[in-house]
Amino acid sequence: MDAAVCSDALRGLVTSLKGELAATQQTLRENFERDGHSLRLLRGRARAVDHALRRLWAAVGIPRSATLIAVGGYGRGELYPSSDVDLLFLMPPKVSGDTEARLEQLVGLLWDIGLDIGHSVRSVSQCADEASRDITVETTMLEARMLAGSRKLFQTLTGALAAQRDQGAFFKAKRLEQDERHQRFQETPYSLEPNCKESPGGLRDLQVIQWIAHASHLGASWAELAARGLVTPEESRQLGRVERFMRDTRVRLHLIARRREDRLIFDHQEALASAFGMHATPTRRASEVFMQHYYRHAKTITQLNTILLQNMSAVIFPTDDSAAKPINERFQSSRELLDVVSEDVFEQTPSAILECFTLLQTHSELKGMTARTLRALWGARTLIDSNFRRDPVNRALFLSLFQQTRGLVHEIRRMNQYGILGRYLPAFGRIVGQMQHDLFHVYTVDQHILQVMRNVRRFTMAEHAHEYPLLSRLITSFDRRWPLYLSALFHDIAKGRGGDHSQLGMRDARLFCRQHGLGAEDGDLVVFLVEHHLSMSSVAQKQDLSDPDVIRAFADVVKTERRLTALYILTHADIRGTSPKVWNAWRGKLLEDLYFATMRVLQGGDARAADGTDRQEEARHLLRYFGLREGVENNFWSRLDTVYFMRHEPDEIAWHTRMLYFQVDAAAPVVKARPNHVGDGLQVMAYAPDQPDLFVRLCGFFGRLGYSIADAKIHTTTDGHALDSFILLDPNGHLNSRDMIALIESGLAERLQAAAPVEQPLTGRLSREVRHFPITPEVLIKPDERRQHHIMHVTAADRPGLLYSIARVLAAHHVNLHTAKITTLGDRAEDVFLISGEALAKSTTLIRLEQELLAELAIS
Repeated sequence: MDAAVCSDALRGLVTSLKGELAATQQTLRENFERDGHSLRLLRGRARAVDHALRRLWAAVGIPRSATLIAVGGYGRGELYPSSDVDLLFLMPPKVSGDTEARLEQLVGLLWDIGLDIGHSVRSVSQCADEASRDITVETTMLEARMLAGSRKLFQTLTGALAAQRDQGAFFKAKRLEQDERHQRFQETPYSLEPNCKESPGGLRDLQVIQWIAHASHLGASWAELAARGLVTPEESRQLGRVERFMRDTRVRLHLIARRREDRLIFDHQEALASAFGMHATPTRRASEVFMQHYYRHAKTITQLNTILLQNMSAVIFPTDDSAAKPINERFQSSRELLDVVSEDVFEQTPSAILECFTLLQTHSELKGMTARTLRALWGARTLIDSNFRRDPVNRALFLSLFQQTRGLVHEIRRMNQYGILGRYLPAFGRIVGQMQHDLFHVYTVDQHILQVMRNVRRFTMAEHAHEYPLLSRLITSFDRRWPLYLSALFHDIAKGRGGDHSQLGMRDARLFCRQHGLGAEDGDLVVFLVEHHLSMSSVAQKQDLSDPDVIRAFADVVKTERRLTALYILTHADIRGTSPKVWNAWRGKLLEDLYFATMRVLQGGDARAADGTDRQEEARHLLRYFGLREGVENNFWSRLDTVYFMRHEPDEIAWHTRMLYFQVDAAAPVVKARPNHVGDGLQVMAYAPDQPDLFVRLCGFFGRLGYSIADAKIHTTTDGHALDSFILLDPNGHLNSRDMIALIESGLAERLQAAAPVEQPLTGRLSREVRHFPITPEVLIKPDERRQHHIMHVTAADRPGLLYSIARVLAAHHVNLHTAKITTLGDRAEDVFLISGEALAKSTTLIRLEQELLAELAIS
């Protein structure tokens, strides 16, 4: 048969198959609407497509040396009503022109019979090569299923893929991929229009478990995972139930939308509720009833996903359980996770329910809770009753969560995830999963509250100072910030009760503050902010800010500068917490104008808005002390931004200014060093026109001298100069500081001027602590608020050359480094980098960068 010609027989076959597929699809739909058996529909459609493909493969006359393979979801034998049909045409190494023509004809015929196909043509070696480089391809091949052609060639492929598969690497890559996907969905399943496939708590979270289990030979079903002890029998049944619900939801969504649609958009939520037999109540729409049902299932999936990933990790990466380190009589550290010493800890000591969250805040080496701790915590949530809430110990523990310096948002989210927060604050429990039907909120009420708390918290973090510098500066000088976090928690807690939620929430906040013993000033601030959390936004956007009476009236409401600043911070965070699309520069300018205008009134009239900082003023005093005339700093400081002044102490600012004010336009590099005025070591400053790989060069130079970098602050001036400062420590105590200062100032300046090759640092021995209690490296890269840069968090065991290793990988991927904050806590390095580059724009290159960084940070 001529492959280039569509014969009458082929035309007739196409017509027949198209009709058969349409009839089968209709029958499957009718059966599903009658019996609700979604898996039968998925498998029935896959079998129908199998039949059509085999008929066309044979009719076109593809050579027997080739193989037709189903991959992806179709490879699992499941096809959703509107899903693509993913195919692999596996070919021998050499393919004739005639075979290529027949393949082209086959693809056209598949479209003609009504299939949306995604296909690739590869040899075994090409498949193996691509799978080794791309985790998405490897995952797709994992579920390959032969449809027609050469079985021998298919077995060669599966054997080659199995032989090269690294179970540990596959696990880590899928974890990274899941983390990246969760970040894209703001790490919450509680979007008002979630994606039932991709959002946290969706089908993909279950498939990740199944893929890892398949690749690691841990089991092919939930029951098999239970038999291996990875989940309990009840959890296995839960997995089956939530998978069935999500599968039913996606099938119904495709049928309702009549196209591939995985988002539970508002347009379809009422129809979905009806399809599931759900009805409106006196207080909730049918869609809200359905969505709360959805959120409960998504929450269960995220919980079980966490437990299973931890348990599978323990099997894939076995360690000595005896390495567990006691924390106190109730808890221990196991595999860098918080672990209960016995499963009845919470029953024996109910206050431990709250204590475990404070321990995660105060022990930065802990990355979460063990599976048995999570199970015990979930089971113990019912112990939180009125007696528990009245206990002064528990009240003090809960309040202390907000007073810690780290981990607040993570732990409040975890408390919400496991039902603890809603049990301790029943008012919060009532708004968990509560929909908000307006034009700007994209999260449920509880998730919006947590987003607002996160936004307030981020103002305090130096790595986010570039996003909203004014807010960061204001909160940095705000004494006792923790009432702001409590205000964020309560500001919308009374939504959905009827009436003014600001007034109702204010009463809840007042009662909480009284019961938890807040001082008058802090309690009054919380109550004020909850009551007036909408006032500033309303005035700024709806009233004439050029009218003095408007400003005076608003000043009469806030009364004090502290209240004004707190309300400005909360309002800014609240608006941005509604939706990524709501905030814009216009709203920001209105709020800022209202803030400064009101501040002038509160300060007694026409006081100007400050355009500097306390650190700048301190630095000016130091410059005068050193004899520099007034204003000498202006030319240099005009090239610096708020982020620089936030990140540097007044003494550093003054030192930089004294060294650079007279040579700020110098083309030659300027390097200065001095003994570190706080602690041991040297403080080094390098100022030069920015150049490629500059940070790598600096790290390599210091490493070759034998120094370890304890702190680095990387800055770029507005005119394109790099201004980098370092704290260098001599780990062995062998270097003479006076001699090294001269060597660094002359040697580094010469190397930068000559653009000498990058030097590799010296290697050294790991500490005993790191060898016996290794720190699993972590790399987290996520876009900043404005999506102009990315923020990279790196956690790893500290060692000589660590920063150089990170910088080298970034440079290899052409990732630009803007700012860096290096923190070393004993043998633990926790570094934060502000970066940009094309490699961060795509998931595949971003994941590859994270994988290479993790490989570089791993200790063999």
